[in-house]
This record gives sequence, structure tokens and C-alpha cells, in this order.
Amino acid sequence: MLMMSEALKTNETESAENPAAERPAPAAMALEGESLSDEVVKALKTVYDPEIPADIYELGLVYRIDISDEGVVEIDMTLTAPGCPVAGEMPIWVKNAVAAVPGVSDVKVNLVFDPPWDQSRMSDEARVALDMF
Repeated sequence: MLMMSEALKTNETESAENPAAERPAPAAMALEGESLSDEVVKALKTVYDPEIPADIYELGLVYRIDISDEGVVEIDMTLTAPGCPVAGEMPIWVKNAVAAVPGVSDVKVNLVFDPPWDQSRMSDEARVALDMF
């Protein structure tokens, strides 16, 4: 993986040689040593369900993460129950957390309920945190 400064130097050289060369897309400018998807997952792990002491990623509430070459992130997520008291707030928390990741240009969060969430979607880390072993 090229460091961000190396990627920019390489692109500047290409631009000088080929004026039509484009700058790298925001997704190509992830932090050194980390992919953009790794950084998005780290951001998701900062969002907690206020009723459960585990983050939404380890709880299995995130069903899909799609990242375009332009840095647009689309997330399908669910809630532990359709009547969750933070149903209106949690997608905003997710959007704000992911939007703060360098290289992310836009975030769309889709709240889905199919398939319904159940405890089998939790990671071992979440099970340990909830003392469910």
C-alpha cells in the first residue's frame, strides 16, 4: 500500500506526464497501513446500543458495508428490535461516526429489518461482553 504522500507524489508525476491523469479518489487516500473499510469498521465500533454494553458491529447489527471508489459509504443496519427507543437516533450516530473517517466523502445509512436480528448474529466478543457463554 502506498503511503498517502507517496500516492500524491506518484499522481503529481503522472499528472505532469499526462495532464488527463486524475487525482486519486478519496477512498484511495485511507490512512497508512489501514484500508478504508478497516477505518469504517473502527468507526462503527464506536457506536453502542445504549441498552446493551456492546458496539453495534460486534452485536451484528451491521448487515452490509459498501464503499465506492469515490469514498461513498452505504450501510445496511438493523436494530435489536423494531421498537428500539433509539431507532430514530442510531442511524444518525452511525452516519456521523463514519463521516468522520478520512477518505469518506458521503455516508448513507439504510435501516432494514429483513432478516430480523437475533442473538446468533453476535460475535464472540459481544457474547463475552454480555456474559452469554
